Amino acid sequence: MLKPANKAEVATVGVLIGRFQVPKLHEIHKELIQTVAQTHPKTIVFLGLAPIPSTRNNPLDFESRKQMLLAEFPDITVLYIKDCKSDEIWSKHVDKQISDIIGPNDTVLLYGGRDSFIKHYVGKFATTELESDRILSGSEIRKEISKKTKASAEFREGVIWGAHNRFPVSYACVDVAILNEDETKVLMARKPEEKEYRFVGGFADPSSPSYEADARREVVEEASIEITDPVYLGSILVDDWRYRNEIDKIKTSLFVCKYMFGKPEAHDDICEIRWILVEDLQKEAYIERNLVPEHRRLTRMLFEKHFKKPMVKEEKGN
Repeated sequence: MLKPANKAEVATVGVLIGRFQVPKLHEIHKELIQTVAQTHPKTIVFLGLAPIPSTRNNPLDFESRKQMLLAEFPDITVLYIKDCKSDEIWSKHVDKQISDIIGPNDTVLLYGGRDSFIKHYVGKFATTELESDRILSGSEIRKEISKKTKASAEFREGVIWGAHNRFPVSYACVDVAILNEDETKVLMARKPEEKEYRFVGGFADPSSPSYEADARREVVEEASIEITDPVYLGSILVDDWRYRNEIDKIKTSLFVCKYMFGKPEAHDDICEIRWILVEDLQKEAYIERNLVPEHRRLTRMLFEKHFKKPMVKEEKGN
């Protein structure tokens, strides 16, 4: 049961700040808002507005959440408060927005629940925590929702809306040119359904500390060897057929390193690992025949930035 603090009796405005990132109000949500609305002549709800829309933690926009609240509580005022880098700046914005809409004789009390915004608020208005014997986790609600698909037009409309209302994504990849000790060969890989070869590499891990760490991980996963410290050469936009008709794209960073130890063996999504002569890779005709299209530009980058040599336009004897 929620219990308002004694200081609520002297405040004319009750303020709630939350995210309400759920498809419908839970009973605890309703109880929270109802408690504040019944205690104060005026009730304001500020919805937290994240800087990045349509994410797992913040899938719903302001307007959809506002309409959800007003459908149950038409007499409250619903506004938004943007997330800020620091608690101090955020608290100043909260104070200003409240001050802009209250009257000169109004007094204000900010409400929060367990693990709410209160520990981050350092503004001028009084705060109080509503105690409840029940715990509500919006994250858990969203997690459970994500496990189920519904056979309704509204569900499909929501999925389409979410896909169209997020920032385009640039997926980060790493590719690694692994040289032997005297730099006369490059270790390259082939995937099962491809005839051409490619550099060892793959998608960057969002939780890894660096692209260099991603490069090392991909080499171990795909080739089972250890390498020297990867050195960055450059990056390109990849013309990947999977993303050709999408707004999202792939960008890859090319690294060069040397083989240290271990027996090269194909693993993960690679079916073959082999050493290819550098003098062959220097030939335009060779890479056109033997390398996947998206890695031909990377090969030219390897020669331009590491070997400092031009590509050979024609093979000898042609």
